[in-house]
Amino acid sequence: MPQAPTREQRSARRHDREIIALAVPAFGALVAEPLFVMVDSAVIGHLGTPQLAGLGVAAALLTTAVSVFVFLASATTAAVARRVGAGDLPAAIRQGMDGIWLALLLGAAVIAVVLPTAPALIDLFGASPTAAPYAVTYLRISALGIPAMLIVLAATGVLRGLQDTRTPLYVAVGGFTANAALNITLVYGAGLGIAGSAWGTVIAQCAMAAVYLAVVIRGARRHGASLRPDAAGIRACAQAGAPLLVRTLSLRAVLMIATGVAARLGDADIAAHQIVLTLWSLLSFALDAIAIAGQAIIGRYLGAADTDGARAACRRMVQWGIASGVVLGVLVVAARPLFIPLFTTDPAVHGALLPALLVVALTQPVAGVVFVLDGVLMGAGDGPYLAWAMLAVLAVFAPVALLVPALGGGLTALWWAMALMMAVRMATLWLRTRSGRWLVTGATR
Repeated sequence: MPQAPTREQRSARRHDREIIALAVPAFGALVAEPLFVMVDSAVIGHLGTPQLAGLGVAAALLTTAVSVFVFLASATTAAVARRVGAGDLPAAIRQGMDGIWLALLLGAAVIAVVLPTAPALIDLFGASPTAAPYAVTYLRISALGIPAMLIVLAATGVLRGLQDTRTPLYVAVGGFTANAALNITLVYGAGLGIAGSAWGTVIAQCAMAAVYLAVVIRGARRHGASLRPDAAGIRACAQAGAPLLVRTLSLRAVLMIATGVAARLGDADIAAHQIVLTLWSLLSFALDAIAIAGQAIIGRYLGAADTDGARAACRRMVQWGIASGVVLGVLVVAARPLFIPLFTTDPAVHGALLPALLVVALTQPVAGVVFVLDGVLMGAGDGPYLAWAMLAVLAVFAPVALLVPALGGGLTALWWAMALMMAVRMATLWLRTRSGRWLVTGATR
């Protein structure tokens, strides 16, 4: 007769169901986001090389501008989830509205900066004289959609905090579909060229923001939460997000340094580096989905003052992170004969690419732990520690990476420096979770 499952086994199964229910839709939404730029690239690519080059420069600027404010999603997720755990849904939605108002204010500020400085920004990124006019056109029009993009980030955080990752998936898929249809219609049907692509993306983003706002407003009315801007609440959201902004900028600095070093190694190395970095980013989506589940689950447990539940969920998610990393690492090695030819046929690039890919594959279990613990500490509202830890990681990585060309190292050496960066991140995050100092309970931290 089979034995009844133990208490630990029942707890693990409960956590597994929660993680799967939140992480799978979150993964779908994360994958849908970069498809916006891919659609634009596919449509504009048929207009000509200068137009595609212009899109590349403008899209890089837009992606950087929006990614800097990703704290709108993670900080809002943690804050809303705490209030959900404390059983105060009206306050949870009110907290979410503060995040949305902050997103609107930041979006307006970005527009005010980008519109008049667009030509200078494009020149700074080194666009060619033929590509620059297209880049300026695309950047100025697309900048009008930045407030909507930031509202989407904040509203996504609200729904994740409410333990809902399905709605963001549906909205992301709908937005991607609308963007594709609008791009084709406006670029070719209306003959607007690159401007049509930009307007199509702006319209799709505004529609996504409108859907999110309708969902949040309906929830606010159901629970009697105020929709008016609250200066103190908006200020609190900004203060909670500031450390995560420092963390994000430090991480962006790591990636920029790595790309700069790769560029100094030669054309084959920078080409191979771009391929490896693209794959690394794709693998990150899978691991980030577990981190998003961690933000929502940990925030809820701590809001409910259940530290044992938070610790158990953290342990289980770390196991998920390690297992996912092992699977992804094996897939990278097994599938390399299939995907490498899709990127390049240059033997020199192949030679630089293969050893670096093996480094990425070997470090995926470490990356799995890093992403999970990052999500756990974000869910706990432990932003200040994450900021200082990432600054320490940057301080370790920068000199090591910059020494690679000086010591005659190649791309593989650079990616071993990236592996060191991930190992240091894992050490800082593991030490914090072991200390228990992140286990601060209550509706607010």
